[in-house]
Formats: sequence, structure tokens, C-alpha cells
Amino acid sequence: MLDHLIKGATLVDGTGAAARGADVGIKDGKVAVIAEAGRCEESAVSVEDATGLVLAPGFVDPHTHYDAQLFWDPFATPSLDHGVTTVAGGNCGFTLAPLNPARPDDADYTRRMMAKVEGMALAALEEGVPWGWSSFGEYLGALEGRIAVNAGFMVGHCALRRYVMGPDAVGGQPTAGQLDAMTALLKQAMAEGAWGLSTTQSATHSDGDGKPVASRHAKREEMLALCRAVGEAPGTQIEAIVAGCLDKFADEEIDLLVEMSAVAGRPLNWNVLTIDAAVPDRVPRQLLASERARAAGGRIVALTMPILTPMNMSLGTFCALNLIPGWGDVLNLPVPERIAQLQRPEVRAEMLRRADSPEAGVFRRLADFGRYVIGDTYSDANANAGVSGRVVRDIAAERGQDPFSTLVEICVNDGLRTVLWPMPRDNDPNSWELRRATWQHEDVMLGGSDAGAHLDRMCGAPYTTRFLGDCLRRRQLVPLEQAVKMLTSDPAELFGLRGRGAVALGNFADLVLFDPERIDAGPATLVHDLPGDSPRLDSRPEGVVAVRVNGVETVRETKLTGAVPGTVLRSGRDTRTVSTRR
Repeated sequence: MLDHLIKGATLVDGTGAAARGADVGIKDGKVAVIAEAGRCEESAVSVEDATGLVLAPGFVDPHTHYDAQLFWDPFATPSLDHGVTTVAGGNCGFTLAPLNPARPDDADYTRRMMAKVEGMALAALEEGVPWGWSSFGEYLGALEGRIAVNAGFMVGHCALRRYVMGPDAVGGQPTAGQLDAMTALLKQAMAEGAWGLSTTQSATHSDGDGKPVASRHAKREEMLALCRAVGEAPGTQIEAIVAGCLDKFADEEIDLLVEMSAVAGRPLNWNVLTIDAAVPDRVPRQLLASERARAAGGRIVALTMPILTPMNMSLGTFCALNLIPGWGDVLNLPVPERIAQLQRPEVRAEMLRRADSPEAGVFRRLADFGRYVIGDTYSDANANAGVSGRVVRDIAAERGQDPFSTLVEICVNDGLRTVLWPMPRDNDPNSWELRRATWQHEDVMLGGSDAGAHLDRMCGAPYTTRFLGDCLRRRQLVPLEQAVKMLTSDPAELFGLRGRGAVALGNFADLVLFDPERIDAGPATLVHDLPGDSPRLDSRPEGVVAVRVNGVETVRETKLTGAVPGTVLRSGRDTRTVSTRR
């Protein structure tokens, strides 16, 4: 007898094959029956009629930061709400393990670093995470049996360096013995289930003390030694970030990424490829790394988002504006001094000059302040002026001011607490056509949601449902079958996931059932539901009827069931080796 039978669904199986009517039966957490619609005669404990609904594999998010959130939110919301059943964490060089038991204060350093670099609420990290582990395996064990999604994790270069070198990890270079110890620690983590190595050399990544994070101090020899170790373990990968990921790679960055993948014989993924028709040379430049990697016996995969991710800004708390060259000098000041500086015309003029300069790179996109929308406000002056929900350029025209001066004036009224929403500059037909074309490249994959990070600033987790809604009812850039493949079997194949990514006999029953007429993501709204009453952006799904993880229903009609059937996915056991060597 089957545990559950889904009858009459339109099956989009994740392989890219044409949709077809089907009955799908589940038993012991796996797909046990796939029959032509109406032809399954096996009895089942429960049966549902899925006529008019699409049944697809659970979505796989290849770039998240759920490392901490899963402890206070085992449902990985809002990702699970939007049909994501498998998440890859431990990205960008940042993980919560390993921690050196001889230095208990390293946990506090890690918390403060994660709060700064990944925008996680410090109170949530302090109150919502147990911090009782030392090894990477102990960290994974702390999650085992208590999560609703399947989750696999890279081990972060910063954690490896900190464990071996202590405070010298920031600014120092390892001795030969320390590099050997770091390599051994990486091998131990992979033997315990880590998916491989993640690292960052990005100039935007600083720790809680404002210093470059540990991995940014690593030299080429160290990076390659760790990558060689990755190549010795089964079912492993590399994830890497360099400064050029944000705009265009430098020659030496391409050289490094190519060599990292080639010496490991493993795929390397990076994020995020920003596609904008106004910068037509960016995509060819970034994909040159992939071309060179294949020639060298490696593979470099660029992650790119298929939606324009809702993202807010603030002059009061750390956000992407702080990363514009020269802006940190002002925005890192105490609020009273910051306000005083922002009110000086010559300071604003210099900030605008720096924001529009070539050195600002991709952050130039943030400098069109007339295109910002005013979000939540907190002062009587702004309430009386009715600025919330309005576009800055319209307010500025009424006041006879330039847009940045108007924006600063509004924010100063709120003590810099005002929420600002920049309107994207790349929402034009040419940019969307360039995205469609770029998605066809063999080394481009959808992803880069950063789910679990930057919680009060951006909401990338719902990219799955928003993309499907766009494909079905709006731009229709790719057929549904291809869209589902891009969200399921493509990332599953990259990671070598065993038995996931497609609806096939014997595969795990990670499934999402949705209404093609309604599938979408609602607007991002700020909610206060983290430990310590910290805020985050949330988006509710539309049209998601049910989500199953390992055969168990976790979502029904957009409501969580409370079940936690997820598996901690370990390298080698749950992933196969995806070698780049022919």
C-alpha cells in the first residue's frame, strides 16, 4: 500500500521533458509509482486529486546562509514556503564551525562577524543558536533530525583559519605547520559531511571589528593547498567569491579561480552574475572564467538571479550603501555626527561624486537617488508630509531640491531610521532578453538568493515562485518545463545530489504541488519574528498547494504543517563526485 497518492497532476518532472498527466505514488519517503493519469490502481493511505495542478520536484537553492536560522526556524522560511526542499549553506567562506575548544571567545567573534558580514541579527545569533559544538561534524549533528528541509553545508575558509591561527587569522600568514593543520581540518570536516570549501576574497567582506575577514588574507599557495584537499574527498565542491564578482573579474582573479577548480578537479561556483543591458561587456567578461576553466580541466559556474530581488537601504544601519567607496567614512560615524556630516552640501557632493565614479563598480546602480521610493517613516514631519510610498524625484521636484538632498532631509527627520527602496535600473526589455540568452549558457545557473542572510535588507528566497509566475503569466521568457529544470535538476546535478532534483522512480519524494494560474510570490514585508524580536523581510507564497520533503507534507495551502522530515545531506553519502576531469 502506498503512503500517499497524487492523482491527475500535470507532472513536470525536472528533466526538461514535456509536461504530462500522471498519478504519482509515494512510499517510505520515495517515489514508488509514476503512472499515466487515472491508471494507478494501487491503494494508498491517503489520496488527493491534483487535477489542474502542476507537480514538480522540490526546488534546490544553491546559495543560502541558513547555517544559523535553522536552529530557531527549522522550516527555513520563507524558502520552504516557496517550494524549496533542499538548501546549500556554508557559503562565502563563513560557517559556524569548526570552533576551537581552547578558545571559547571564538564563538563570540563568529557571531559578530556573521552579524556584520551577512546581516544576521546579533540578538538572534546569541539567543537562537546553541553554540555547543567544536567540530564540523558536531555542528551537523546538532541539526540532524530537527529540520524540515534537506540541508548541506560547505565549510568556511574563515572558520578554518580562525581555528588554526586564532586572532592571527586576520592579518597573518600561516606557517607550514599551520597550513598543514588547516588542510587536515578541512579534510576532517569533509569526512564528517562538509560539501567542500567556501572562501571569499571580496573587498566588501569585513568582520565585526571592521577588519577584512580571515580568508581575505590568504595567498594563492594557501588557497590552492585547500582546493587540492577538496579534490581528495568524494562528493565535494568549491564556492568562491572575489572582488570582481560584483562587476568584472580582473585577470588575476580569473587566473586564481581557474586554477582553484582545475587543481581540485571539482566545479567552482560564484555569485552573483549581474545582468544589465546597459553594461553589455560584463557577461562576456565574467563567462571568460568559465571558458578558461573548461580548457584547463576545471569548471566555473556563475549563479544569477532570475528576478529583481526586493532590497531596501538605510542611512541608519549597515547596508550596501556603506560599500560605495568613501561612503563608509560617513555612514560608519555615530548617528549624531553622521547627521551633521550628511547635512553639509560639500559632503553630499563628494559622496555623489564617489558613488558615480568608476571605482564604485556595480554599486553605481545605487546612486540614482531620484528612483528611490520612501518606505516606512518614523517622524511626525514625514507623516504630515505624506512621503511614505512616494518616489524621491517627485518629492524633490515639489521642494525644488536635488534628489539626494531630499532623501537626506527625509532620513534626518527620522533620525536616519527611514526605510528606502531603490527601484531597479535594469528592468528594461533589453536586460530581460539578455538574461534569457545568458541562462542558456552551460555554465550559468539560477541561484544567489542569500536566503538566511541580510534578513532586514533583502528577500531573495522567493525567487522560485516569482520566477515561475513570470514564466507562466508575464514575460514568459522560458517554457515551464525548462524553468522547473533550472530550479531543480540543474543545481542537483552540479552538487551531485543522489536521488534528488527530478521526479523519478526511486528518487526521494521532494515535491511541490502548485496552481499554475496563481503561482507567485507576494510583496516583501518587514516582520519581527526572530529571537530578540529582531526584524526580517518576509514574502508569502501564492498558489503553492503542498510541499513534501522526503515524502512528508511540510506545507499545505501555504501553511506549515510542523513536520521536520529534512535530512542533513553529507558529502559522499548524499552527494556523488562531479569531476571536471575527462
